[in-house]
Amino acid sequence: MRNGRRQSTSPIERLRLAIDCMPVATREAMLEGVRANERIIVGAYVDEHGGVCPMLAAHRCGGRTDFLSFAKSWDRFARAKGGPRRASEREVRILMAQLEGSLASTTGLELDTAIKEHGKLMSRRVRKGRRRRLPDAADPSGEILARRLRRPRLGARVSRSADVSQMPSPGRTNIISGMMQAGEVLSR
Repeated sequence: MRNGRRQSTSPIERLRLAIDCMPVATREAMLEGVRANERIIVGAYVDEHGGVCPMLAAHRCGGRTDFLSFAKSWDRFARAKGGPRRASEREVRILMAQLEGSLASTTGLELDTAIKEHGKLMSRRVRKGRRRRLPDAADPSGEILARRLRRPRLGARVSRSADVSQMPSPGRTNIISGMMQAGEVLSR
């Protein structure tokens, strides 16, 4: 747990963080879509005048990612209240600058790229037959047989005349204020 006050981030910092978390292909598609559409909106996905939000613009340009945190941070940044409205030129310029800056700072080590490369390596490995098969015992295909375990013998500690039904089973436990003691009956 943290001590002290929670540091607040500005809406533009949250917007940049949401942009940086998107896949590179989505960021590129969003930048292309924002440049191509003359009416970018805030507060809704679409409006009746043909305006689109930046995420839909990205979707139409091939960035097939749904990223709710971006939509929320975009609306928070633009102070969307109530219904949809056209984004100001300043808001659109800031969005484009953030997208360009995010794309310029990519290192090539993004998660989506790593996942694709891993998938290609695994598919090559399977095609070449190098994938290790599990032994047949790990996946039984036949009937599974089970038997009841015998009751453990009490041994020399207990005389045969003692009432065995009153004896606790060695496999059960008693939980008393967080402490478990072996050999006692489970009680709650």
